[in-house]
Amino acid sequence: MNPKELARYGVVKVTTCSPGQLLVMLYDALFRFLREGAAAMEAKDRTKSNERVSRSLAILEQLLLGLKEDVLPTLYEKLSPLYGFCMSHITTGNLHQDPAKLTDVVRILSPLREAWAGAVAQMAREAAGASAAPPATAEAVEAVETRA
Repeated sequence: MNPKELARYGVVKVTTCSPGQLLVMLYDALFRFLREGAAAMEAKDRTKSNERVSRSLAILEQLLLGLKEDVLPTLYEKLSPLYGFCMSHITTGNLHQDPAKLTDVVRILSPLREAWAGAVAQMAREAAGASAAPPATAEAVEAVETRA
């Protein structure tokens, strides 16, 4: 697949996914950028590490801005400080070129990503089960026809 086709696929995927799927995709991108940033730090590529750190922070900022205290106050109270800590940890890691700080954030947030992925999968299973109508039996069809 050429880069233009890949980009087009990515746009379609993002615009057609559920909010939960988008959340999991954001975590996946965050982890990818953190890992790439850590690798760039180890390779002493400051430009690349800064760019990956910047993307990571932008994703965390969006995750933080997406929290609505008035809608789910408990979730806000738990995740807001966690995201803030992760942003601070990444910034410190970038300042000192310490890749361990970036991998710490991946380790810290991985269970959260897995929980969201599990919830999204569960919701998809439930939605599929709810939309799947039971097969019509001859008796049910006959009952509907006699009422008409």
